[in-house]
Amino acid sequence: MINIELQIITVLRALVEVAGWFLLAQGALFLLAGGTRDKNFVYQLFVIVTRPVITATRFIMPKVIVDKHIPFVAFFLIFWLWIFLAYVRQVVCELNGLVCG
Repeated sequence: MINIELQIITVLRALVEVAGWFLLAQGALFLLAGGTRDKNFVYQLFVIVTRPVITATRFIMPKVIVDKHIPFVAFFLIFWLWIFLAYVRQVVCELNGLVCG
């Protein structure tokens, strides 16, 4: 049976991974769609999905950082959070004597 801590970490890591993929896809579509991205339905969907991450990043970052750079900062924060959760998952596995791959 899997420990509840391991399940919580795995779910958090999956959510962070999904947020990272959406930010990456939004960035790619930002480059591909050009000036017509505001009319693109898929791009607008990505904007809606990533809005909580962008808003949270804007809240924790100082005002010196320009708003157009916030999505980049958000992506790198999500990336490092994903790495940190992988480390924590490995530590939890080792403490419980489990083999996690």
